[in-house]
Order: sequence, then structure tokens, then C-alpha cells
Amino acid sequence: MNIAHSHDDHSGNGHSGHGRAMTDHDTHGQAMPAGQVHSAVDDEHAVHTHGEHAGHSTAMFKNKFWLSLLLSIPVVFFSPMFADILGYTIPDFPGAALIPPVLGTVIFAYGGTPFLKGGLKELKSRQPGMMLLIAMAITVAFAASWITTLGIGGFDLDFWWELALLIVIMLLGHWMEMRALGSAQGALDALAALLPDEADKINDDGGVTTVPVASLGAGDVVLVRSGARVPADGRIIHGEAEFDESMITGESKAVGRGTGDTVVAGTVATDNAVRVEITAVGSDTALAGIQRLVAEAQESSSRAQALADRAAALLFYFALVAGIITFVAWLLIGSPDEAVVRTITVLVIACPHALGLAIPLVIAISTERAARSGVLIKNRMALERMRTVDVVLFDKTGTLTEGEHAVTGTAAVNGVSEAELLALAAAAESDSEHPVARAIVRAAAGNPEAQALGLAGSNFSSRTGRGVRATVDGSDVSVGGPNMLRELGLAEPQDLAAETGAWRERGAGVLHVVREGRIVGALALEDKVRGESRAAVRALQQRGVKVAMITGDARQVADAVGRDLGIDEVFAEVLPQDKDKKVTELQQRGLKVAMVGDGVNDSPALARSEVGIAIGAGTDVAMESAGVVLAGNDPRAVLSMIDLSRASYRKMIQNLVWATGYNIIAVPLAAGVLAFAGVAISPAVAAILMSVSTIVVALNAQLLRRIDLDPERIR
Repeated sequence: MNIAHSHDDHSGNGHSGHGRAMTDHDTHGQAMPAGQVHSAVDDEHAVHTHGEHAGHSTAMFKNKFWLSLLLSIPVVFFSPMFADILGYTIPDFPGAALIPPVLGTVIFAYGGTPFLKGGLKELKSRQPGMMLLIAMAITVAFAASWITTLGIGGFDLDFWWELALLIVIMLLGHWMEMRALGSAQGALDALAALLPDEADKINDDGGVTTVPVASLGAGDVVLVRSGARVPADGRIIHGEAEFDESMITGESKAVGRGTGDTVVAGTVATDNAVRVEITAVGSDTALAGIQRLVAEAQESSSRAQALADRAAALLFYFALVAGIITFVAWLLIGSPDEAVVRTITVLVIACPHALGLAIPLVIAISTERAARSGVLIKNRMALERMRTVDVVLFDKTGTLTEGEHAVTGTAAVNGVSEAELLALAAAAESDSEHPVARAIVRAAAGNPEAQALGLAGSNFSSRTGRGVRATVDGSDVSVGGPNMLRELGLAEPQDLAAETGAWRERGAGVLHVVREGRIVGALALEDKVRGESRAAVRALQQRGVKVAMITGDARQVADAVGRDLGIDEVFAEVLPQDKDKKVTELQQRGLKVAMVGDGVNDSPALARSEVGIAIGAGTDVAMESAGVVLAGNDPRAVLSMIDLSRASYRKMIQNLVWATGYNIIAVPLAAGVLAFAGVAISPAVAAILMSVSTIVVALNAQLLRRIDLDPERIR
């Protein structure tokens, strides 16, 4: 971490420019007009393209739920079966008897369509799941209810109210479920938003014309002003500036770039304007390559089948076999009417309301509890997988560390106190907005003795890659690194060398303070380790979870942080585009990985890991690529996620056991296996059992609210 080489003033307009970029891109990185691509960040409009929800939006399930709920009220009230259960008299007026069948048919056609289409798709793919189970139940209930309404065969199978409630509850469950699902498109949109929508192109006559980024081609020259984003990958042909590359590299320090150096689309020139010759546009840019990696990784992680779907598949086969056996058995007994009634009852009861709510209810309560603790769960599968994680892979900068420089050591020559050294450096740096300068000023402000000296600087100047210079208390004071010392022809005093050597060995940046041509001391600057990181690492290891760290920093920097925190494995000097390869490497060892990061370069790794956890203070891209977002920077929140995942999984299993287990008893009884003993379940009783099951599941899920997720409990 050679801070000195990039130390310079950032007092230019670092916050101007284009702000939030407005250009949208497809997954191949081709530029598209702003606003043309539908944003999937808002979960009310997120359209999911995988699995059972293909082509269905969250808003669609919400709208169908509310309308179906309103229509179900008169259906239930005017249902003879429901009236018999509660013992009230249905109002008698012309057309009253038609209310349940007419509105029930509307609910079936309107609210049941997603399940019918999804069930057909599962049937064609020979992968039965929740959709096919629901489709079978509502179709059987619909047909049986019309048979009863039309008086065919004299059967008493009035399931209109049960049909309506089944569809309403399943719509509610799927709406809740989809709100908990993440959207792959959001990550791609956030990546596209890193690019400006326009660029300042330099014409042949030297003039500047504002053009759409999409119109740029290789060989064009653009002017990147102070505070503006680079519109495409290129090479600086004139000027020098410090670039904020944190959105690409995840590293907090600005990097000095001059003539001949390459720059990446989406990075920001923080202090000076430069002229850049475009070398790559569209799908050839580094940013577009990250987009493709994110898309590929998210596609690979979206193929996992949900726990409830596996239970639904087993229950579908169970119901189908039970229905066939029931029908054949009653025919052999010689009772065709009973065969029809019993078979239909079996098929309807085989799809309990509780199964449709077992997982979504737990997810809804879990996400609410997590949100109250500063954890946003964007992806249902992330919640399920977190309990199985074998290793948590932390990005170093901004995650385990503060992500900003801090003065971690001072060394002064004889005759100069450390307080005076800090005061001199802070006074010289006071007019600079560079992160290093701010760290020095903060350190001096926190030192009462330095503050008491009351030193102030004037005549401030700075040079990229060398340092700063100012007049302090009538003396000429410079602060900088090796380039500054070489330029001034100065050699480090021996009484400082031992201490600064130790700093360099652990990867700290070293700045020297020069007064009137004489070195008076040195400062060590490092990315400070978060105090909470030690507790997080220790607690994870106590729970049997390994901890790894990944960074682009030099090996000695990474190893120093790793030793300090007691981390099990350190990946150092990892190129931005190779972070997801390290996740794959861990997975190939048979480990399930949770990745924690905050930069654009982390997004492919976040998407490829079993669980991607983004730091909320990081980039939009990292947050969109992750299944979990931490609102704060406290790594102990990862422990809260593990606790919540394990508790949620227990509730899921308990709910599924209840939702499916009672079928093992109820379905045979509905089939009439104990009819010889006078024990049988009528369609009405079967419907009541299903409702009771739903209540039990809902109450059990509420127990999740007792879990303590406060990170402060981990010390």
C-alpha cells in the first residue's frame, strides 16, 4: 500500500460531473437509451425469469390477491357448506345460489391462472412442484363444485368456498415469496448506471462537443473533467489526475494516472481534467466484462430448487397415488359414488393451505426481523443457504477495515515531539481534501498537545505523486513520500529507519515531514481494522465456520491484517477480475461460500457464491449482486444472518412437517381406510382441517420474532 506515490491534493471539484449516470445497458454491455431498460430494483415491479415464477411479476400476484380476496368474501358467505359448518342461514333472494359458482369461476379463471400455467409448465418439464400441486387441487375443486352446482350425479361436493380461499391464500404466499426474491437485472442496471450518458468529445479542430456515449468509437478523444466519470476504457494522452477507482477495485485510495496510463470506464477523475483516447467501447469494456460475469454467476445460482417445491413434488406424487388407489378401491368395493367423492376429497386435501404459506410466512417474518436489525434479505435462497456456509470470505478494504486511511504511527527526530510533528503535518495538509490529508488532520485534531500548538498553514501547493508544500509558522514544510525525498535530495535519518522499516514490512504507507529542508519525522498510514472485525472472526470460528480474506493489496499488507484478526486463509494481490475465481476455487474444495464485499469488482464473486453479502455503504452494483445487504459496516451482522438462517430453517422444517405430515393421516382417512369402523372425513371436515393447519403454521412462524439479532451481543 504505497500511499506516498498517490498522495496529492483533491481540492478540485470532486463532486461535480454527471452524478448518477442515466444510461442503461443490456447484458452484453451495449449502450441503450436512458430509461429504455426496465428497472428491476423496485420489487413491486421486479419480473423474475427463472423457475416457477417465470414471466410473473410481484405486482401481478399482489393485484390478483387483493381482487380475489374481495371476490371470495361473498363466495364464502353464500356457500352452503360453509353455512352448514357455522350454522347460519344464507339469505334467500333470486340469484343467491349463483353467487358462489359465478364468482368462484371468476376467481378460478383470474386468480388461478398463474398456477394453472405454472402447473402445465411443470407437467411438460416432468418436474412437479408447488404449481402443479396447486393446479391439481383447484382444478379438481372447480370441477367437483360445478358437478354439485349442476346437480350431476347427486354428489355433495360444494368446494366453492374452499376453492376461493385456496387460491387467495396461495396468491398471498406467492406474493410474499416473490417480494423476498432477488432480481438479477438490478445488478446489471446498477453496473450500467456507473457510465455517464454523455461525453465531451474533442473535435479535430480542438473544439469540444457533447455527444452520447453510445456514439463513441475506438480512437476518439474525450475530455474527462474534474469530478466526471470516464465514459469508456481508454488511455490518457494529455494531463494527469488522481482517479477514484473504488467502484471498480473496491480500494479506497485514489490512484494517480498520467500520460500513457490506462483508465477504466466508470472511474472518476477527482482533481484535474485529462484527455483520454478511447480504446474500448460497449461489450469490450472492463465494466461490460463484469456485467457478463455477474449475469453468468447469477444464472448459475438461480437453478436451486426451493425447499417447499421439493416437499410439494413429493406431496403431488403422494396425492396422485393415494387418489388412484382410493378410486380403484371403492370401485372394487362396488360404490362408484363413494369412489368419486373420496377421490376428489383426497385430491383437494392433498394441497393444504399451510404448504403454500409454510415457507413464505417464515421468509416474510425473517426478512422483517432482519430489516429491523439492519440486514436486507433480497433473495430467499440466501436465507436458506446461510446456515450451510462453511467459509465466510471477506473483502478486506471497507469490510474488515474502515476503508479509509488512518495515522497508525508517528516517529520524530531528536528535538521534535510527536505532537509537534503531527501539528506540522496537519497544518501543511489543512487545505487538501485528499483522503491521506484528512487522515492526518483527524489524527492531529485527536491529539490535545498538537491542537494546543495552534499551528496554521498558508501558501498551499501540491504535486501529483509527490506531496504537498505549505508555509507553517513561518517555515517551509513539505509532506510526502519517496518521490518527494528524491526530488529534494534527502535521505532518511538512521534514527527513523528502524521504525519506518517495520511499518513498511507490515504494508503501511510512510510519509515524511520536511521542515526547512530537514526531515523532522515520519508518519505511518494504514487502512484501519474495524474493532468489530475481531469479534466477528472469533465468533464465526467458534461456530465452526472458517474465515478467509481476499484483497488486491500486497501480500505483506494482507498478511498483517490476517495475523491481526486471526483469519484462517488470506488471498492477496488478487486482480479485480479474478475475485470470483477464488470463490470457485473454494467451492471446488467442497466448501459452501458466503462472500462479503462492497465494490464493483466484488459483484461477480457475490453473485457466484452460495450467499452474497454486500456492505450497504458500498456500491449499488455490489448491493444488487448480493442476496443480502448489510445496512451498516459491522461484520458481526454476518453472525446475525447465520443465527436467523438456522432459526428460519428450523421453522421451515417444522411448518413443512406439519403441513405435509398431517396429510399422512388425513389423506388415508379422507380416502376411507377406516370407513369399516365408521371413521371417515367428509369434504367439510377436510376443509376445516386445512384451515386449522394454516393457523398452526402462522402461529409457529411468529415465534421467529423472539430471536435476538443485535450485533452488539457479540463481543
